[in-house]
Amino acid sequence: MKLGIDIILSEQRPLIEGKRLGVLAHEASVTSDGRHLVDTLLSDKGLNVTTLFGPEHGIASKAQDMEPVRSYSYQGGDRAVPVYSLYGNDLDSLSPKDEMLGDVDVLLIDLQDIGSRYYTFIWTTVLCLKACRKNNKKVIILDRPNPLNGVDVEGALQEKGFESFVGLYPMPVRHGMTIGEAALYINEEHKIDCDLQVIQMQGWRRNRFWRDTGLKWIDPSPNMRSFNAALLYPGMCLIEGTNISEGRGTDTPFEIVGAPYMSSEELIAEFDKLGLPGVKAAPTAFIPMRQKWAGRMCNGVRFMITDEAVFKPYLTGLAFIWTVNRLYKDKGFEWRTAPYEFVGDKPAIDLLTGSSYFRQNIDNDLGLIAGLSTPSTESLEKRQDALLY
Repeated sequence: MKLGIDIILSEQRPLIEGKRLGVLAHEASVTSDGRHLVDTLLSDKGLNVTTLFGPEHGIASKAQDMEPVRSYSYQGGDRAVPVYSLYGNDLDSLSPKDEMLGDVDVLLIDLQDIGSRYYTFIWTTVLCLKACRKNNKKVIILDRPNPLNGVDVEGALQEKGFESFVGLYPMPVRHGMTIGEAALYINEEHKIDCDLQVIQMQGWRRNRFWRDTGLKWIDPSPNMRSFNAALLYPGMCLIEGTNISEGRGTDTPFEIVGAPYMSSEELIAEFDKLGLPGVKAAPTAFIPMRQKWAGRMCNGVRFMITDEAVFKPYLTGLAFIWTVNRLYKDKGFEWRTAPYEFVGDKPAIDLLTGSSYFRQNIDNDLGLIAGLSTPSTESLEKRQDALLY
């Protein structure tokens, strides 16, 4: 299997020779044999890298979620290259400024997405498309696998007014596209009209999960530490919209969740009654080292995926929070009220689910809520023209 990065460095090298190159990358921007894109380009005397950009978490992928990242100078061999952060203190910081693109002819983008609308790398890419269109710059995306496969799709589209940096344009939560396909879709559907080229992978099939690729997992962000975490993320990221710990500050974020007011045994007994496909819950207790409930003992569950082919992560996340609310709404469960991804006038859970429906109907029958996990026929049809594999 060859990644987009492998192909541009060998078969399609003329696309970047003689050009002033900007590069948007992070820790997981590596070739299939483990060489990092930035170091590889900077050490190549035949290529001219003038500018680097880092998404949320930075090029080194060390900053925590929603933590501003500073700009700095990167020393690559005998060259010092400016590194511009595309994740700062406000919405304006998320897009490249005109002057940042002044020394760029072509912007190379190589980011490992994880197949979920909430993961911000797609939206950083989209904002780069808009900035490059404005400044008449070309964008080349080096495509990578969707770890969750490119077939299964979950989630209704966001309603108008619920756009944010976890969904700038309408998209299902588990979108079933590579980052290159998602960029092509948004560029066309929403008429951004950037000069965009995607370097396709060779050997990837839409029905493949990450473990089928043979590639080594490299954390694309500090808390995305395994394929299991990525597969759970379309559902367990919803926990960020509550006062439940999603396991940040532990070794297995998104695989374990809990809070001091919970009883593991009681929660599992109710969760098991739902009969959700491909997943089981086991009891756990943990003490987060930071963020929610830091230093406090949390009782909760560890999710074990028993069959990834039938597992529905978004449905599981909706159903789990519905169960927690049913058991603990008068015993400690609350929605997050603090600003989320630079938005302060809408609850985080509404931004994540794309409407107020889930929050407003949480006390009703689960059947009403479960429908939110079903993608619309329209959204499935619209993405077809952007699919490359």
